Amino acid sequence: MSSPRRSKRDIEHVDYSPAKPYSYDLEVFRLSDLKRRSGADALRRSYSYEFYMLICVTEGKCIQLVDFEAVPCRAGTLLILHPGQAHNFGIEEDWDGWMLLASPEVLSPVAFAQTAPWPLIDLAGLPGCIQFANDDRHRAEAEIQRLYEDALIAPGPSADVHALLRYRFYAFVAWLVVVYGRQYPGVALLSGSLQRFNRFQGLVDERFAEWNQLGDYARHLGCSEKTLTRAAIAAVGVSAKSLISRRINLEAKRLLAHTALSVGAIAEKLGFQEATHFSKFFKRETGCTPREFRDRGCFDL
Repeated sequence: MSSPRRSKRDIEHVDYSPAKPYSYDLEVFRLSDLKRRSGADALRRSYSYEFYMLICVTEGKCIQLVDFEAVPCRAGTLLILHPGQAHNFGIEEDWDGWMLLASPEVLSPVAFAQTAPWPLIDLAGLPGCIQFANDDRHRAEAEIQRLYEDALIAPGPSADVHALLRYRFYAFVAWLVVVYGRQYPGVALLSGSLQRFNRFQGLVDERFAEWNQLGDYARHLGCSEKTLTRAAIAAVGVSAKSLISRRINLEAKRLLAHTALSVGAIAEKLGFQEATHFSKFFKRETGCTPREFRDRGCFDL
């Protein structure tokens, strides 16, 4: 990991930049190793990563914060963080686990096509937190440890090791998709409904600041609003309209926490015509005004 860049709101932004001579776009290490290198105080701060991070808890219990939500973790928990998410390790110290970092390029369609002969596999369709049963837990830990060991074959540049790490990572992600399907049997992973939901979810991430009506998404995807709602409820148990509101609200929280933008500027950035409309929306979703949210220090633990 690189030296973090501190924002005006004390959320530190971290790029994927392993210490030399390590040169691969996947890195695996133990949390205890990171703690020894960085110190316990560094792990108390909040970060926004420019890469994917998987945290597999192997010992103890902890509560971590991901995008302003507390996530209880214990041995067998896998936490999946995406670029841009805000994260805090929490205050508990009696826990350990594997940390797997992957540069954004690893899961890009171009890189995937160059390495893997099968359709694109990514983390977008997985929940942010998976709790493994014992057998799955042991397998997950073994797969991550194998990645760690393979990276030690040649810490300097090696095209063969680079390809090996990517293959193992893609296989691990594919297995996670199978685990996700088994844990949520109501969702058929290859069903048209889930594919439609994944397209909708990706479109919400791209257009939430422009489109705040479900009809906009339905027209773009060539289906009815009811079809999108059924797909969303089947996939995650939440209506499509609620997902749009949640994504807008999440971006509002990120902007309030990460930047010094005024409430009016944030409202405009999110597509609200009036700051008062944004404030009413935010209070309805969170129970407090934007100023109250910013003033109370949303990442204090």
